[in-house]
Amino acid sequence: MRIAVLVSGGGTNLQAIIDSINDGRITNTQICLVYSNNPKAYAIERAKQAGIPFVVKSPKEFEDRADFNKALLQILKDANPDIIVLAGCLVVIPGEVVKAFEGRIINIHPSLIPSFCGTGYYGLKVHEKVLERGAKVSGATVHFVDEGTDTGPIILQKPVMVRDDDTPETLQRRIMEQAEWKIMPMAIDLLANNKVKVQGNKVIIEDYDRKVLESL
Repeated sequence: MRIAVLVSGGGTNLQAIIDSINDGRITNTQICLVYSNNPKAYAIERAKQAGIPFVVKSPKEFEDRADFNKALLQILKDANPDIIVLAGCLVVIPGEVVKAFEGRIINIHPSLIPSFCGTGYYGLKVHEKVLERGAKVSGATVHFVDEGTDTGPIILQKPVMVRDDDTPETLQRRIMEQAEWKIMPMAIDLLANNKVKVQGNKVIIEDYDRKVLESL
């Protein structure tokens, strides 16, 4: 399975994917492209170090957002991925991209959807809102991307306990370590091995060791 990974920042989830392919936790998969909208993203350095093709193209390079949307679609079509992985990508994915790759785009969100998700909930903002609300449990979600914001079918989730002394930064780091870097690689492996079936808005994971899923 060929995957394109879209990033905007440090690329920690990208690194988790690279490491998981290298150590066999993700099978039957290769990264065919890393795309970033941010030329300063450290994720690009990670791609270079791993010998993965990459493209940097920012919306700021275009006078019209529609022109950027067309360029992004062409970049992805040229890479010809089976699955597009949004791994900390802060670009709003254009509708034409969602349509062209319908059912083939997944995203990692740093909360337990449907809590703390939707428009305006990204990055540290998610964890700030979790702490403001006094939530006792947060976590991460891998889901399919549709034309809504964080509304696509959920593939995997993992809870993480919130501590009384947490800051947005400490909570973010723990959710990455305990949830994001575990469930994103597993979701990719499930897809690569045809274990995922979508029925309406529900994902069914077929013919997979339940103990592995429950041990997340």
